[in-house]
Amino acid sequence: MRELTYLEAVREALSQEMRQNDDVFILGEDIGVYGGAFGVTRGMIEEFGPERIRNTPISEAAISGTAVGAALTGMRPILELQFSDFITIAMDNMVNQAAKIRYMYGGKGKVPMVLRTPAGSGTGAAAQHSQSLEAWMAHVPGLKVVQPSTAYDAKGLLKAAIDDDNPVIFYEHKLCYKTKSEVPEEQYSIPLGKADIKREGTDVTIVATAIMVHKALEAAAELEKEGISVEIIDPRTLVPLDTETIIQSVKKTSRLIVVHEAVKRGGFGGEIASTIAESEAFDYLDAPIKRLGGKAVPIPYNPELEKAAVPQVGDIVSAAKEILNRQ
Repeated sequence: MRELTYLEAVREALSQEMRQNDDVFILGEDIGVYGGAFGVTRGMIEEFGPERIRNTPISEAAISGTAVGAALTGMRPILELQFSDFITIAMDNMVNQAAKIRYMYGGKGKVPMVLRTPAGSGTGAAAQHSQSLEAWMAHVPGLKVVQPSTAYDAKGLLKAAIDDDNPVIFYEHKLCYKTKSEVPEEQYSIPLGKADIKREGTDVTIVATAIMVHKALEAAAELEKEGISVEIIDPRTLVPLDTETIIQSVKKTSRLIVVHEAVKRGGFGGEIASTIAESEAFDYLDAPIKRLGGKAVPIPYNPELEKAAVPQVGDIVSAAKEILNRQ
């Protein structure tokens, strides 16, 4: 099986869906000849033309509003926001329109649309272009929230998101774009709401999202040298959340660490921790649950401060040793 970068896998999923379904089109800022802020749609305008790779004005409100309207007429729009921070400008359309219409019309209307957006820090983009705001969107009934960490997952989950009849927020971490994994050439779909065990272990469960999956895998390799066996769970989708896979892992290891880049305060890690606290897995815990998340500060521009603002491999290693009393 050939290897693709995460970015290439997203592009392939988009292209395959557009070849298969004429109702699928993409709209966003500079996605045509330029290929988007990170080059995901580069070359696609040559194949699909400007009618289906539609450049838009610099207005996230206009882009999202157009997508909601198109979805209501039977199209399957995919809108690209250059940075996830700019979802703030699209909030009314996503939260009060896209998420509510199917319910408010008694199921007679549906909004099959995908909002794709790069998220996270690590590129020196500073405070207004580096946030991780997925917990905001996970709080809204009617929206599905996807956070793939690998090229394989990105392609399969994006197909599932495009085929879904509900609005889906699809977060692509910027640092994941250059990571590689084996990806089949043929189309395939990964069900939304199915977690993946990225590494099996017996001593402690780490639930990690997006780029933190890669950092957790690095930490697990270091911890293995000291005889600590780490199981890593990647939820892949926050809404719907595969709670059963997490619960069964915690019952096996009796310890849980949750790590995400988003600010720890109010982060989705709290939802995962409370899920375990309210489940039968709670009785299996041998130590308090540990949560790792970003500090409650705007993401700095300075590279060293930027790293200090979010969890790193060393933080995960330390948390695992602490929860196992190996410090």
